[in-house]
Amino acid sequence: MTDPKLPDDHPFAEFFREVPDAESQAAEARAADAQASRPAAQPAAPAAAPAPGTRRAARAGQVTGAAAESSASNPAPSNPAAARSATTTIPVTRPAENATDAFDSLPPQSPPPGGPPPRVREPRPPRPRRSRRGLWALIIAIVVIAALAIAGWFVYTSYAPQIEKVFGVKTVEDYSGTGTGEQVTFVIASGDTGTSIADNLQKADIIKSSDTFYSLAIKNPSLVFQPGTYTLQKQMSAQSALDALQNPANAVTNTVVITEGTIAADVLTQLADKTGVPLTDLQAEAANYTQFGIDASAPNIEGYLFPATYTFQPNTSAHDLLKTMVDRAFQSLDAAGVAPGDREKVLTMASIIQKEGGSTADFYKVSRVFANRIADGMPLQSDATVAYGTGSKEVDTTDAQRNDESNKYNTYVIQGLPIGPISNPGDDAIKAALKPADGSWLYFVTVNLDTGLTCFSDNLDEHNAAVQLYQAGNATSCP
Repeated sequence: MTDPKLPDDHPFAEFFREVPDAESQAAEARAADAQASRPAAQPAAPAAAPAPGTRRAARAGQVTGAAAESSASNPAPSNPAAARSATTTIPVTRPAENATDAFDSLPPQSPPPGGPPPRVREPRPPRPRRSRRGLWALIIAIVVIAALAIAGWFVYTSYAPQIEKVFGVKTVEDYSGTGTGEQVTFVIASGDTGTSIADNLQKADIIKSSDTFYSLAIKNPSLVFQPGTYTLQKQMSAQSALDALQNPANAVTNTVVITEGTIAADVLTQLADKTGVPLTDLQAEAANYTQFGIDASAPNIEGYLFPATYTFQPNTSAHDLLKTMVDRAFQSLDAAGVAPGDREKVLTMASIIQKEGGSTADFYKVSRVFANRIADGMPLQSDATVAYGTGSKEVDTTDAQRNDESNKYNTYVIQGLPIGPISNPGDDAIKAALKPADGSWLYFVTVNLDTGLTCFSDNLDEHNAAVQLYQAGNATSCP
């Protein structure tokens, strides 16, 4: 039995490669014939081939290669058969003794026991170990996300309008209806703009959003907000608040009407009644009249509280009430061309004309009478001045009152004008004092107090006849 042919890529293929020739072929034939003539001998059982891939197989290959080299170097034996076999393929026989000894030196291996091979238990894969580091990372992530969410909500709720403006988000924030029924006073000051009004409305919780209110307001270019105090309600819709501010019925004002010829004492009483400002506060401010720009030569504030219709805002102080009226008097005097140094004289004459004249048309004639008397050196002889000096509101005076020289307003005993105005005249009386009518009259008397009929006379006899008509009463014409 011969070894199978080794593959060409085997490490020892080079040693077992045969080179066939004619002589070797002939020798092989002769050896076959001689073998056939011999009696068959029981061949020795070949040694079991080592298992491929083991150390014995590798060692066997090395020993076989060594035997081949030895055979090539030694001379041919005398036995022809042996000579013939030297050229043949190396038979697979038991390795050389030295090789056997080498393998015998290896530790013996026990044969596998009988029966099925033992079941090899595969090792269990290691169980993944849970890391606490991952758990802490998850907790920290949750805390950070929650903190960011809270911070974001706080920032948005605090600066929502600004954020929405930056990102162009348009949300309509508004209350509904005309309010909760809880009334609130709202003031529009002089100089307030639409933006400031909207902001103040939101601060007072009258509207929910100043932007919503302002957006509605600018849609009407002709819209004008009048300064003043208004009665509104809490939590009104922007449109309801806008409509309420345009409705005069919601305006809270203290209106005071001062008629021409009203004396200062009565003016202060009316102001106190209409505005709620204490009368004592008004009297104290009026006593310090020079603070309003009135010359110190004036005896008091009389004549400078200009008669007109005034609208005062709630909570206006006593000082501001009086200053408003004095400023209005200066305005009329300036418009009439009265120099500041002549204000006291003009107002004094105008106040007497205002009290004595029966009608506006007669003011200019009354002014002429007084001007003629002053020019002729005659006393004015005005009962109105005498009554003012006594504190009486009656027009008629007594002989004792007319003869009282201590009365500085008694124009029966003094020449020219009294020391100051006796009332608060209006524009017509001021104009009449500046431009009296043309005439030579020296006397006048109102013969009918109901109709204001006044008779003018150049001499005392005509005047006495008119006085008789007055005393008779219900005169309809002059003598």
